[in-house]
Amino acid sequence: MSGDAPGPERGAMAGASQAIDAESWAFALELYAEPGIADACLQLQNECGVDVMMLLMATFAAVRRGIVLTRTDIAEMDAACRDWRERIVRPLRALRTTLKTGPAPAPNERTEKLRSSIKAAELSAERLQNEVLAQWLAKLPPQPRAVQRKDMISALRAAIDFALRERGAEPSAAQLALIETMVDKALGISR
Repeated sequence: MSGDAPGPERGAMAGASQAIDAESWAFALELYAEPGIADACLQLQNECGVDVMMLLMATFAAVRRGIVLTRTDIAEMDAACRDWRERIVRPLRALRTTLKTGPAPAPNERTEKLRSSIKAAELSAERLQNEVLAQWLAKLPPQPRAVQRKDMISALRAAIDFALRERGAEPSAAQLALIETMVDKALGISR
């Protein structure tokens, strides 16, 4: 038998990863659509440099899998998706953002169509990043317990701290309040 054929464990891991991918993407879309969450995520992305997909996956891990990610987990999760984010997602985001105001001939109706296409590509790239994150999360066994609000806040704080580490900064009170808003909305959609 060829060494390329997946064994039972490998097949089970792939199946678990696909299930986590589908469930976490649906969760991310649902949470992101909640009032105030998109703004909170974008503010944390712009002010702290946080990866929104990682933030959403950390929230999913806590709410749906009972896993409270630590700073070490966040660093490992980042390592799993960093190349994709830096080389694909961020350049697409930068192009889309630039087209809002220029260079000439932007902004106009025709460049807005291009910007919309780039926005769709950016969302597709984030969808693929979610898949990478789901593969990483599939390696951690779900925990048979309900995660407490304070634990969720701790996990999201770890993601913010990780993003701010290079700046040598601490999150502001306003940024911490955004984390609490995310946690409360995530708990609300999980009931």
